[in-house]
Amino acid sequence: MTRPGVPRPQNKPDAASASFHTTSTTASTASLIAYFAISIVINSAGNVLTLVTSAKIHPSYLGAAYWTAATANFGNALHWNLFWSFIIIGLMTIVLNAVLVGHWSWQRALGNLLFMLPFSALIQVFADFFNGVYPFFAGLPAADSPAMIIFYICLNFFGDALIGIAISIYQRVNLILHPADDLMQILRFKYFKGRAATAMWVSYLPPTILTIIALIISHQFTNFGLGTIFALLFQGGITGAADKIVFPRLHHRAIHVSQN
Repeated sequence: MTRPGVPRPQNKPDAASASFHTTSTTASTASLIAYFAISIVINSAGNVLTLVTSAKIHPSYLGAAYWTAATANFGNALHWNLFWSFIIIGLMTIVLNAVLVGHWSWQRALGNLLFMLPFSALIQVFADFFNGVYPFFAGLPAADSPAMIIFYICLNFFGDALIGIAISIYQRVNLILHPADDLMQILRFKYFKGRAATAMWVSYLPPTILTIIALIISHQFTNFGLGTIFALLFQGGITGAADKIVFPRLHHRAIHVSQN
């Protein structure tokens, strides 16, 4: 969402923007890559935890984070695995972002794509792990007792928290970003004068449309529930808290977005 070298928008920042500790200095490339690698692993694991725990409780009422739930529903409707679901919907979002910005940027698109490739691959790896595909781990069992249900609810919320923490890390690193995060940033600074909450809600329109299409195709509505509500209510706050608590010496690098 942020793009080095592009002038800062002349909008008055909202309270969330004003609280950012930004810097244009001097973390080494190696350390930034290390932070990014940590964040993408955390993000992938958190996303899969929300999906798997939701599937282990019957009837399913836990749910995943909003974009994750919509992507999984759409992929299931078209019989795609998680890797291809995240890749294809990410590519669709890149095109949408270019339309909203008003021009095609190969730097922006390639950065989004570079994020998606390891992210989508790790999603599939963690999904296979938690579902017991690998011989060294049998996978998470179905929730067949009240104690297991409570455990999975906590694990689902923990997955949502991991996503918020990961977003905090890689947005501060600001090397490359997921297309969905890019979409939110474009909406926030180009169309909504820095209002983060408005941009967040509008950024949920594309996954909502995908979910409706999936429902029409498959007549199934899964992966939405308590965890989705938890993510909507608390994930932003978790990200803000992680800015100060997780790697506190890592600050947001100079924040710019395209206005062209």
